Amino acid sequence: MENVNVNFSPSRGPYDQKSNFVWAHPATAWRILRHRDHRRDGSDGREADSSGLFGSVWVGDSLFAKPRPDSISLLGGLATATERVKLAVGCMASFPVRDPIIFAYQWATLDLISQGRMLLAVCTGIGGPSESEGSHWGVANSERAARLEENIEICRRLWGEENVTFAGKFRSLDNVTIAPRPVQEPCPIWIAANPMKPKFVDGAMRRVATKADGWMSVQLAPKLFATLRAKLDGFLEAEKRDPDAFPNTLYHNINIGSDRQKSLDESQKFLDAYYGPGIFSESMTAAWTAAGSPDECIEHLRELIADGARGITFRLTSWQQQEQYDRLVNEVLPHVLAA
Repeated sequence: MENVNVNFSPSRGPYDQKSNFVWAHPATAWRILRHRDHRRDGSDGREADSSGLFGSVWVGDSLFAKPRPDSISLLGGLATATERVKLAVGCMASFPVRDPIIFAYQWATLDLISQGRMLLAVCTGIGGPSESEGSHWGVANSERAARLEENIEICRRLWGEENVTFAGKFRSLDNVTIAPRPVQEPCPIWIAANPMKPKFVDGAMRRVATKADGWMSVQLAPKLFATLRAKLDGFLEAEKRDPDAFPNTLYHNINIGSDRQKSLDESQKFLDAYYGPGIFSESMTAAWTAAGSPDECIEHLRELIADGARGITFRLTSWQQQEQYDRLVNEVLPHVLAA
């Protein structure tokens, strides 16, 4: 069991939660966990659903950059295997590459099957392995951000209107209606953004504030999340949107063990196997991972909450997935929530 998400305090709405754990489905890490029994994919989702601890189950997405089950197909299986949890993809790096009409139809069907439990988190796919995918569909990396924004607009209109006519830079629609439409009105779309270079911060966070219903991010340097959140709050206020009512989730690693350095070492090996060697430095891994004893992990998570994380998505950066999952739900999470 590889990933879990947490939010902290009473919910003001279906996605504005501050007290909720989220589990990232282990099929996300198929590249390094491929020998697990994939007949368990549905039962793993049911376990998270029935535990009462988790508010949502998340899957990963790529077309071929990181081998794993197709996100749409996997979410369809989870929609029939679960009853309560929200079902999410985070983040959908292939979104700027996908045909927005077909995707809007697929996602609407997922929302119908799940009875309104879908949450879409999209990203540009710039700066990671997914960059290489676009060229096979004629999508230049320089177009990814603009395509993401246009696809968001197309999806929202197709989900909320009939007879949609649209003239965009990349796609045009003439009197298009999709049915069935999503159960949710509106169907939420979050944007994942974690710009590291100062020159990209304003553009990325303004996009979240103006185009998204929520924000997904990661912490690759100490206090990076707090810095980006402060910037986002300013852009939200400029849009007359309440920062306190804007949901977020922080995608984070965890490895629970008797020795913090050993936990970090295993996490580094896990991330190197998942993304490729040298993508993340040791300092990045340390900032991005709750590591060590349960008490050390609890303290680390409380610091993230203090920095404004309303949600934390846990990835178990260990090959001992079941052991780590059991320790997480029994030795760490109950005490974080009790803080």
